Amino acid sequence: MAGNSFGQLFRITTFGESHGPAIGVVIDGCPAGLEIDESYIQAEMDRRRPGQSAITTQRKESDTIRILSGIYGGRTLGTPVAITISNEDAKSQDYNQLIDTYRPSHADYTWEAKYGMRDHRGGGRSSARETAARVAAGAIAKVLLKESGIDIVGYVSSIGHIALDGDHTKLDLTLTESNMVRCPDPAIAQQMIDLIQDVRAEGDTLGGTVSCVIRHCPAGLGEPVFDKLQADLGKAMLSINAVKGFEYGSGFAGTRLRGSQHNDTFTHDVSGKVTTQTNHSGGVQGGISNGMDIYFNVAFKPVATIMQDQQTINRSGENVTLHAKGRHDPCVVPRAVPIVEAMAALVLADHLLRSRLSRI
Repeated sequence: MAGNSFGQLFRITTFGESHGPAIGVVIDGCPAGLEIDESYIQAEMDRRRPGQSAITTQRKESDTIRILSGIYGGRTLGTPVAITISNEDAKSQDYNQLIDTYRPSHADYTWEAKYGMRDHRGGGRSSARETAARVAAGAIAKVLLKESGIDIVGYVSSIGHIALDGDHTKLDLTLTESNMVRCPDPAIAQQMIDLIQDVRAEGDTLGGTVSCVIRHCPAGLGEPVFDKLQADLGKAMLSINAVKGFEYGSGFAGTRLRGSQHNDTFTHDVSGKVTTQTNHSGGVQGGISNGMDIYFNVAFKPVATIMQDQQTINRSGENVTLHAKGRHDPCVVPRAVPIVEAMAALVLADHLLRSRLSRI
């Protein structure tokens, strides 16, 4: 199968299945000399790992990374960085009923239609378990970006019908990691947690929105036409499991404004740096960063596996009743925050290297 690699100069290839021995990633194009703290990568993995709180799946995975190559003496060598993550708590027997049955809104049928076969154990490679490898690679991309002062922070802005009121400039994003739902408003966060717990008790699931802000990005990142910065960010986000939508800047709300209201007027700050008085553009104009905050929203659907009877069909076309087993998130949105950050970091790292190359 194709489609396992992402990026051009900073390029990753992930491998492995949900219930195989391990998953992993190979990072190609990472510059030599980056100082890598393995504990930092592990901390990023811990933000995504299952079983981290009362509102996540209770599958117990430590997601301990093992670096096989590309780093020596705490610094990158400029050679491919290979990282593996063992699968320690897979319970494949929970999925025996799915050998011939297609789960509603899962990849079971489409995968089999394309390849003629599938791994029914937790969805195999179509499982969101694969995203752990992206977070490991994203952590290294964040180190590269930090050298240029670029900072990426994501947070949960909505769960179901409960949503934050206000843009990111009015939020204290340092509070994001202070609660299990990763919402920077403690009062709203508790409402979200209560809702998730109520819905979980009903055997149902919820969706929501992750918002992300890229700060201190220099002007000039992105390639005109097909590799616009927002286009690559959109592809990155839409490649994440359960994502149903992406918008940046004013997004769909911008359609309700007039041009005179939407245009971002150029000015400069006290240091002489070019800025804009507003930022409806979301930090990107003509597909290239303009130096303002890049901000976007990523919509996640409700988890497709619900603990209720559902009608479906099997491989023989017979109508069957499915009652799912296993351990599943009632809402993936809180655990998706580090995944969104990681994919944003991979896009920015790739375009940062491409920008440097274009000036040689």
